[in-house]
Amino acid sequence: MKDAKQAAQKATQQAAHLHAHKRGDAQHLHYRESHQAGILLAALLLTFLFAGIEAFAGFWANSLALISDAGHMVTDASALALALLAQIIAKRPPSIKNSFGFGRAESLAAFVNCLAMMALIIWIALEAISRFNDPHQVQGQAVMVVAVIGLVINLIVAWILSKDKKSVNTKAALVHVMGDLLGSLAALIAGVVIHFTGWMQIDPILSLFVCVLLIRSTINVLKESYHFLMEGVPHHIDYVQVGKDLKAVEGVLAVHDLHVWEMSPGHPALIGHVEVRDLQDWPITMEKINKMLLEKHEIDHVTLQPEMPS
Repeated sequence: MKDAKQAAQKATQQAAHLHAHKRGDAQHLHYRESHQAGILLAALLLTFLFAGIEAFAGFWANSLALISDAGHMVTDASALALALLAQIIAKRPPSIKNSFGFGRAESLAAFVNCLAMMALIIWIALEAISRFNDPHQVQGQAVMVVAVIGLVINLIVAWILSKDKKSVNTKAALVHVMGDLLGSLAALIAGVVIHFTGWMQIDPILSLFVCVLLIRSTINVLKESYHFLMEGVPHHIDYVQVGKDLKAVEGVLAVHDLHVWEMSPGHPALIGHVEVRDLQDWPITMEKINKMLLEKHEIDHVTLQPEMPS
């Protein structure tokens, strides 16, 4: 047991040496050196606390608008917990088995959260449609009171999350909270209409309206996280132009097997093969390439293999 532990420690030390960035290498780390975990924790506690209150009130008042909003908040609590866990994981440095680190954990959490949101939207939409044929009696006054409290809570949580503008993981969590915000507003309007007019159909109508509003933002974050997980070319980088700029560097004859992706959010990387006129001039050529890629495309993690023309 002791020998195995020592071997593991030795392997970790060797891995740390292999992961090290020296002069001329990329300057970014393969993990998030710092993140605002407190933001997600505060949002999680507020959301989870009110989710229980609103769920109880929704079933007592028999309001789909409140139940759907409570469902949003329960999902949000799970989404925020997953987002918080992903941020903690993303902070871990590269290991023997994960040489790129754990930066993708945040995008994976965002992807899962958005899938859960889509499932919730579908459930609420189906329930709302069923209530058109079978309107349920709703306690309008109770709905109004709870909806106002929920609106305030969701505004606070949205404001807290909006402080972290860089993480797609936090963006996904914010989509959930914006859904709650719209749900609370819809529940408030439904409560007012039901209390003063007795028109029960407003409850499923507004629930459907919230679903429609949420679909677009959910799909946008889903696409963004999917693009990152599939190692797509960063949106701010023109892949074709990168190839042209590489070929335009003095000493470069051709470029092939070129790949550009993000190793962690906000940190693009590039690998490829470059045909050069003279291998002896490669150090100078590589220095020019590094400077060009950093200045024109903000790429500092570059791995290129020089070759003579075939």
